[in-house]
Amino acid sequence: MTTSLAAEPFATAPLMSAAELQSPALDPATISIADIRDPALRPIAIKLLARERLSATDGMALFETRDLHSLGMLAGSVRLARHGRNAFYNINRHINYSNICALSCKFCEFHRKRGEEGAYEYSAEKIFEMADQAALAGATELHIVGGLHPWLPFNWYTDLLTHLRRRHPKLHLKCFTAIEIDHFSRIARLSVKEVLIALKQAGLGSMPGGGAEVFDDRVHDEVFKGKLRSDGWLDIHRTAHELGLRTNATILYGHIETRRERIEHLIKLRELQDAAPGFQCIIPLSFVPDGSELAHLPGPTGLEDIKMLAVSRLMLDNFPHVKAFWIMQTMKLSQVSLNFGVDDLDGTVVWYDITKREGGLGNRHQEQTVDNIRRLIVEAGYLPVERDTLYRRVERNPTGWHIA
Repeated sequence: MTTSLAAEPFATAPLMSAAELQSPALDPATISIADIRDPALRPIAIKLLARERLSATDGMALFETRDLHSLGMLAGSVRLARHGRNAFYNINRHINYSNICALSCKFCEFHRKRGEEGAYEYSAEKIFEMADQAALAGATELHIVGGLHPWLPFNWYTDLLTHLRRRHPKLHLKCFTAIEIDHFSRIARLSVKEVLIALKQAGLGSMPGGGAEVFDDRVHDEVFKGKLRSDGWLDIHRTAHELGLRTNATILYGHIETRRERIEHLIKLRELQDAAPGFQCIIPLSFVPDGSELAHLPGPTGLEDIKMLAVSRLMLDNFPHVKAFWIMQTMKLSQVSLNFGVDDLDGTVVWYDITKREGGLGNRHQEQTVDNIRRLIVEAGYLPVERDTLYRRVERNPTGWHIA
């Protein structure tokens, strides 16, 4: 690649609004305590109506209940208070620039070593071609992540963003997990803050939430030893928020972690959002064991998927959005999840190489059309709303799109 072009001066983005962070006042008509069959859920309903924060004990009660109807009523009431009948989606394009990775996490089917069968690394020109295709398709976002490539220098990434921004100034660049940011800090011998400032000046608009996995040392040492620990992941997102970058958060569930460890993960996210707001949404990721070193595990059931999404909505009272990433939960279950606290179905995606539940093992082409996303939302009884990465409403006309 060529050397970096001059970038615009670094500037801090607006902070998140109080309305985005506060637990909403619920409409009492949406919660009927008399209809809750599980007695353990009734005190939780009273807490929600009083706008009181749920505890770890409450979270475990939500996971352990068999009263799925009441769980949906509680999570759905919070969702309705925040977003009404709106259900969000976007037109986006995922680009996994390389699967070559210095790590070899047990849960990951994606990673390869250079020269290994299936290994790839895209040139900048190939990524530009993908961006061109996305722009022609009306995308508002590029979601760019990859493995921890041992040999690409840091300026490869800054140059990439600079040229993408110059080529497609309207496309929002949501790029690089906290794990990648930590890797960049090491190879560039810069602080995390210096790395994030350089990336933002080059065109970085926000960060995805990948790499969080589960914030527990036992799970970390068993499944992804060598990867950035929870305190490092949280510190990187804290720094991003302080620099005005909004980010997302994830949790990878359904492997060797316990439900208690999931709850502790959510509470750590909630605490960081209190201290340094900037998380836009939580994206629970359903573990797909196929092809990984944990292929002997069954993975989570559909019931566990629904519970995880609902519990995330109820525990994270200071997170504006809960996303069902249809690649992980399937589109049919994601549609159902709109009644269990979810308000966002992600987007068109197009190509995705990290998990292949929808496309089948080895199939990177995983795409939803806008018509299908909108049809499924309407069929579920909600109103489809196209958003950009920052959850601003997108309006379209024959000549293009703009932010409402």
